Amino acid sequence: MNYRRSILSAAIVTCLGVVAQAQAQAQDAQPTETQATDLDTVVVTGIRGSIEKALDAKRDAATHVEVVTAEDIGKLPAKNVADTLRQLPGVNIASSSASEGGFDEADRVSLRGTNPSLTQTLVNGHTIGTGDWFVLSQVGNVGRSVSYSLYPSEIVDRVVVHKTSEAKLVEGGTAGSVNIITRRPLQFAEPLTIQGSIGAVHSDLPGDTKPQLDALLNWRNDEGTAGMLFQVFNEERSLRRDGQEVVGGYGTITSTNPELNGVLYPNLLGAALFEQVRKRQGGVANIEAKVTDNLTLNVNAFYSRLKADNYNRNYMMWASQFVNSQTPTSYTVENGVLTSATYAPVTSGTVTPYGVYDMISRPGAVSTSKYIALDAEWNASDALKFVFQLGSTKGNGSSPTQDVLETGVAGNAGASWSMNGVGSPIDWSLGGTNTAANHLPQNGWIFGAQGIDVLDKEDWASADGQFFFQSDVLSSLDFGYRFATHERSNDFSLAQGPNWASNWTDINAYPAAGGAYPSDFGIGGNVPSGIWYYTPAQLAELNARFANRNNPERFYFSDVYGVEEDINAVYAQLNFQGDRWSGNAGLRYVQTETDVSYNQALAVNSGIPGAITGSAFGDYLPVVVNNDYNELLPSVNFKFELTDNLVARVSGSKTMTRPDFSALAGSLTLNDLTHEGSGGNPNLDPLVSTNFDASIEWYFAPRALLAASVFSMDMDGYVDFGNVIVQYKDQQASQAAGTDVYSDYLVSIPVNSNGKARGVELTYEQPIGDNFGINANYTYVDGEADGGKPLNGTSENTYNLSGWYENDRFNARVNYSYRSSFYAGVSRADNFYQDDFATVSASLGFKATDWLTISLDGLNLNNPKLKYYTENDAVPGYLPHAFYSNGRQYYLNFRFKF
Repeated sequence: MNYRRSILSAAIVTCLGVVAQAQAQAQDAQPTETQATDLDTVVVTGIRGSIEKALDAKRDAATHVEVVTAEDIGKLPAKNVADTLRQLPGVNIASSSASEGGFDEADRVSLRGTNPSLTQTLVNGHTIGTGDWFVLSQVGNVGRSVSYSLYPSEIVDRVVVHKTSEAKLVEGGTAGSVNIITRRPLQFAEPLTIQGSIGAVHSDLPGDTKPQLDALLNWRNDEGTAGMLFQVFNEERSLRRDGQEVVGGYGTITSTNPELNGVLYPNLLGAALFEQVRKRQGGVANIEAKVTDNLTLNVNAFYSRLKADNYNRNYMMWASQFVNSQTPTSYTVENGVLTSATYAPVTSGTVTPYGVYDMISRPGAVSTSKYIALDAEWNASDALKFVFQLGSTKGNGSSPTQDVLETGVAGNAGASWSMNGVGSPIDWSLGGTNTAANHLPQNGWIFGAQGIDVLDKEDWASADGQFFFQSDVLSSLDFGYRFATHERSNDFSLAQGPNWASNWTDINAYPAAGGAYPSDFGIGGNVPSGIWYYTPAQLAELNARFANRNNPERFYFSDVYGVEEDINAVYAQLNFQGDRWSGNAGLRYVQTETDVSYNQALAVNSGIPGAITGSAFGDYLPVVVNNDYNELLPSVNFKFELTDNLVARVSGSKTMTRPDFSALAGSLTLNDLTHEGSGGNPNLDPLVSTNFDASIEWYFAPRALLAASVFSMDMDGYVDFGNVIVQYKDQQASQAAGTDVYSDYLVSIPVNSNGKARGVELTYEQPIGDNFGINANYTYVDGEADGGKPLNGTSENTYNLSGWYENDRFNARVNYSYRSSFYAGVSRADNFYQDDFATVSASLGFKATDWLTISLDGLNLNNPKLKYYTENDAVPGYLPHAFYSNGRQYYLNFRFKF
């Protein structure tokens, strides 16, 4: 912490000093013509101009890249950086990172059929610390991907997507990297620039409107030797998601009826209502000074905080309570699955809940991301220049409180369901009266982790040099060194349970319902309606009375983990050129030392020396695993200008991606209802991929492109999942029995495997007439892991279509994006997939005056239904897993620039 403060203090003091020095030197010097380069967002060049700049950057690049400029972003229906990338070939977008289901905002970016953790995201060429607001992304599925919901599109100057590797690029991306480049003060054309926007967003499903604000102030002196930039943003949005989830996966019936015995059934089938208010606040500060003709200093800082309080309710049929003991009055079995069944109400002295209801409020959920970087650019001579960088970045994901009530419902009331394939929600119902007055707290539980604050930080220092040759073939030599220390950790987790000294099982101790599901809740089909719930304030009061948050008894050691990495990298890259051709060849050597710490859950009361005892969750053994690995990563890129308008490229490289943090850290997650869980493997090797890329680009007209590329990746060390059966302490069974009960759990763990991907990208861009234009692209990927298993995140088909219109006063754009189904990971030991989906967005803009533009943007205009399905080895085909609807969003903004 002191190290980061010293970086901040030194950077600010140094740059403020050199700004003053540069200003004084400029005043002493003779006036010269300003050489500042105009920024895309400073002078409005229109959609055509932005396309021309992006295509020029792509064409001039030494390697295969895609570029989005700030001007293009300003004319897109884009609200964060991921939105700006959605329309690029080879890019896929996801709206979530763990098993929280899909939302309405682009959150993760992946390249060429790989999952988001295999895509390196950089800001101005350096890494960025990130955080997640959702608890399962903090301690469950903890990847290396970046949450783009923290990065508004307004901060961007341009975004460069690298699809091939170079030795000088920071390692970490299997298929490539995304480099978000922010503005710098001396790039602005005018000495003083003030710009921003004031607006609002209306979300149609919650029926709520929230404010949106961003503002930028940039100053530089007339000589272009000193400048300062400050930008702030404050963006708020309401979110509601209607869903259906098969939370417990599919169980197996044990019955004396031979037609039902061994048949699968949907357990914990729920109507899920999720509500949230997201408030993104932060800013950018940049101080830049050209101290001498040969030395430029720049300090750049960024901060973003996403406040994400949320409330999730899931009213579920609890089929495992009755399918083994009761014969349905009618049923249908198809391919080993009980696709429809009706269970009549029963009369019994013992009340059996036919349903269970979870209410989970997470006040204070938040994610943050920040960095500060100091750059020194020094031209040592005409033939030698250096760039030195010192920086620190930090992200946090916090869930300080989870107020939870799980209670039984529909006692002895009967239930029914009817499945409609994987494309439509399941019709289902519970009998009885759906009110708060007759829920069954004695058949429920109180759970929820407290105090989680996950840290993701990196400190780094780098030195990069470039030496220019006096040669017709050898143009320059790039070389450099980078050192970094990275940490991902969670030091605290308190898993609350019921306070058995309280009267939490007494229905008379509970208040009347504080609310009910919206009357228009649902995503189609027949599901329960008018479902009651307690408000977040009521849940907080109930947990204050009924929850046991005693530390250390309820300290949950399985959520505590740490991964520390010390990274050293050196590289050399030779750049060369000839008549109508150019290229580079380089070598990057990376050394990584890792320390992985976690608490190993002990299957039995083993009495192992050093074990932690006294926890309600069993005994634990603190474990620290040290590993190191060294990788040599060669790369070569060639570019051929076949004609004035035809460019060919070919590339080969090795890339390296380190395993996900949750895959390493060994954090154990168990579900006492389904007896399933997931864990980690601290001995995983990194993924090393051998990549090949070839492309042809035909710039057949001004601002027009027809391009095709082929690529392949052979991934050694790809992380897949295997299942093991292990005994652990069963928390709920132990409480019911009054003694420790250990049960068998099916636990999914990561293992190194191999994978491969082969693909094709096609791109077409062309203006039509004086005012119209069209952009289209298509990506095909064929990927698989060992044994024919699917690769995580691989959509076979992705395509985008965009049409636009623009004149001097008005512009319009409509985007269509489609992504085919893909393997999304493991949920409770079963593979699950996201079905194909498409999104439609549009943007309208009107230039009211020279300084004011009015825009209306619409996202998710087709109200896409996000569908997920799962597979079970016991039956052929797929089974429904989840369905979600998030509604549409409309943004009205007044943009100004002075």
